[in-house]
Amino acid sequence: MTDPFEKTAVIGHPISHSKSPLIHNYWLDSYGLSGLYEAIDIEPENLKQGVQKLIDTGFAGFNVTIPHKVAIMDLCDEISPIAQEIGAVNTVTIKGGKLHGTNTDGFGFIQNIKDHVAKEKLDWRFEAGKAVVIGAGGAANAIVHALLQEGVPEIAITNRTRNKAEVLTAMDVHKIDAYDWDKRDECLRDANLIINTTALGMTGNLPLELDLKAAPPNALVTDAVYAPLYTDLLNHARNRGLAVVTGIGMLLHQARPGFELWNGVMPEVTKELEELVLK
Repeated sequence: MTDPFEKTAVIGHPISHSKSPLIHNYWLDSYGLSGLYEAIDIEPENLKQGVQKLIDTGFAGFNVTIPHKVAIMDLCDEISPIAQEIGAVNTVTIKGGKLHGTNTDGFGFIQNIKDHVAKEKLDWRFEAGKAVVIGAGGAANAIVHALLQEGVPEIAITNRTRNKAEVLTAMDVHKIDAYDWDKRDECLRDANLIINTTALGMTGNLPLELDLKAAPPNALVTDAVYAPLYTDLLNHARNRGLAVVTGIGMLLHQARPGFELWNGVMPEVTKELEELVLK
């Protein structure tokens, strides 16, 4: 008996830039599975009709990217507790014509850090101290939620629009504080983990202006941006002797739970896959 041919996809607008088809089709080939993963452009005003077409044509599920991560929640028949708490869905499974939504961004972030710490044999733990989160967009929501799950004792969030940072403090008012953008350098004192969740530093964008002088020598610095792989922030951190983690691993690891949901295999992140995605 042959394996079923599973059709899966990523939806967004625009979508041509997505690396997800490379990742998922690499895994389908690596594990000898029958299926195809594609990128499908769906404009916001056509979201309901576009999703219905996926259901009607037998898709097993799909990933969700900008600008649909919040809007898709209204179309889901069931939403996981994690996605409800984050307020966004990035992974949908279709069963019996029903949509089951979840969010794997936090998983991807945490696994990327843990993977790097293990490979480099670093003496570093999430629960050892304060995390500083730069930015308060969708990625920050998932990351802050994940940090709380990992037992981070204190989280400082700074954003160019402070009220967006203040919204995130509702996840745990006892552990999370919001700070003005011009106080971001001061937030780094006693930081165990420093995270850029903004698009600052991405190819074509302005750099993130952050002075790491106040950061302690044991701080770990990571960036959600992966183009370029080593942003100005990460290069600055390396020059100061701080441990750094690039953003490519978050992209790769967040894809793993969805692949398992649709294909029954939890895939591994390999060096070959990382190099393929970075080409």
